[in-house]
Order: sequence, then structure tokens, then C-alpha cells
Amino acid sequence: ETMAEPPVIIWRQEVESVLRYRDLVPRLEDALGKFSRRDSAEVVQPVRTAVPLQKHRGFMGLMPTYMENDGVLSTKFVCFYKREKGSTLPAVQATVVLLDPERGNIKAVMDGEVITAMRTAAVSAISAKLLMASGAEVLAILGTGTQALSHYTVFTEMFSFKEVRVWSRTKENVERFVRSVGGGVKGCGSAEEAVRGADVIVTVTGSTEPVLHGQWVKAGAHVAAVGACRPDWRELDDVLMKSAVVYTDSREGALSESGDVILSGAQVFAELGDVINGTKPAEREKTTVFKSLGMGVEDAVSAQLVFDQWTAKETKP
Repeated sequence: ETMAEPPVIIWRQEVESVLRYRDLVPRLEDALGKFSRRDSAEVVQPVRTAVPLQKHRGFMGLMPTYMENDGVLSTKFVCFYKREKGSTLPAVQATVVLLDPERGNIKAVMDGEVITAMRTAAVSAISAKLLMASGAEVLAILGTGTQALSHYTVFTEMFSFKEVRVWSRTKENVERFVRSVGGGVKGCGSAEEAVRGADVIVTVTGSTEPVLHGQWVKAGAHVAAVGACRPDWRELDDVLMKSAVVYTDSREGALSESGDVILSGAQVFAELGDVINGTKPAEREKTTVFKSLGMGVEDAVSAQLVFDQWTAKETKP
């Protein structure tokens, strides 16, 4: 029995150097469609296991996925925390492991920060591509962290908005964000100011209470809600959840993890994969909410893409 190759370690800078939205988006669309077909030869993905880290006010999530037809086996380990205001510790840390499905050995260990930020933003952009009204002009982003930046990047790369607005709890964070993207973004003093009249709204906050209220949201707007990944955390109020057509990445994920879905009692209309597969309609003319929780299959295809690109780069003469 020959020994397996030792696993490669792909650091953050290397992940950043090979991962591009133009390559990632089509792979993720394909993966979302496969997931929603519920065919175990395509995707086996249990609901994420969350281990409470009581002392540190956090959780460790385990996200295993096996794609039999594609020969991809992976797990993401993600630790996420409710940090005190002013804390310098990261709110999220992630690592993705790629294994050989036949032998069971680890092929690669890679930094999961960039993968998590990019695949999450790319899936939100796919939701907008499918669900936002045609001729959407104004994008509003609530939040100014890592996810706000990745969402800004892919949304402005894929769509041409006339105006982008951003809001955060602190003025300093808004100013820092505007500087970091090189201007061209309007900083807002309140969440209401940011979202009034916006065609597309992205919520990427660490909030556990609603920050986005349905009465502010214009009819026919599309909301991509990314924060609040625990059953008792919220970003959107009942008014919005009950008046919108709700889409998710995973129905099971939403019903076990999304406070916005669980506490509002809102019905999940469809998964994005159902729209991609043509089994459920995209209700573009209605107000829509895409509740994103993130799935192992998104990490799996992203990690495989990183591994393929990195390997091709390494073997070039």
C-alpha cells in the first residue's frame, strides 16, 4: 500500500491569489441546483452541527459534505462568536479540509476566511441575479465588516448600480468602509436612511435584534439577509418576513438555525436551487428575502476550485 501524499497547506494569501468570482459564481449556481435535487449521488450534506463554546460566547460549526459524482469530500470548521463591543478578537474563524473520498486521507487544509467571505457573497449575488427587479439602481448594505466588503465587491462586479449606500452602528466603521472601497459609496447615519427606496438590501450585521424593518423597505425590493445564524438571533422584523416571499439556501438549515424564519413563523417558499432548477418561480415583482445560512456544499466546491487552481499554478514550469 503506497503512502498517500502529505496534505498541502494553502494559506490565506494563496487562496486570495487564485479565487475569482467569475470562476466561483457558475460553480456555486451548479452546486445550489444539485443540492436542491436531493439526490444523494449528487450531494450528501447533513445540517451543520453546532458545538457551544459557552465560556467564550461562541459556537464551533462542523459542515461536512460529500459530492459522490464529483468526487469531492470536505469539511469546514467554523468558529463564530458574539463579541463585546470594541473587542479586537475575530467574530468568525474558518478552516476548510479537503479529503480523498476513496482513501480517506486529507489532501489539503486551507484558510477558510476568504472562502467563507467570497462564497457567501457570491451566493447572495446569485439570489439578486435571480430575484431582484430588472433595472435595480440602488444597493444598500447594512454592516461594514468582512462580509460587507465581499458583498460590495461581487455586487458591484456583477451588476451596475447607480448608487451604493452603507450603514453601520458606528460612524467610524462607515468612514473606514467608504475609505477601504475607495469612495463611491454613500455613508448613511441610520439604517432607515440607507434602505429607504433601495432596490437591493444586504444585511451583514452581527445583530441579534432586528435592524431592518419592513415598513422602510420599498415594495418589490430584494433583501439578502446574511447575519443572524442562530435560532434566537434576528436581523429582519416580522413585518418584512411576513410580507416577503422567502427563499433560502437550505430549507432544513433555515428551519433549524434562522431566528428570522423560526421566530416570525414565515413560510419558506423555495430554495435558490429550486429556482435554478426551474421547479419554483422567481417572484421578481414581489418583495423577496433570501435568507442565507451558508452550506457545506458551497465550501466544498469553493475548496475544490482553490485546490485545482493552486495545483495548476504550482505545477507550471
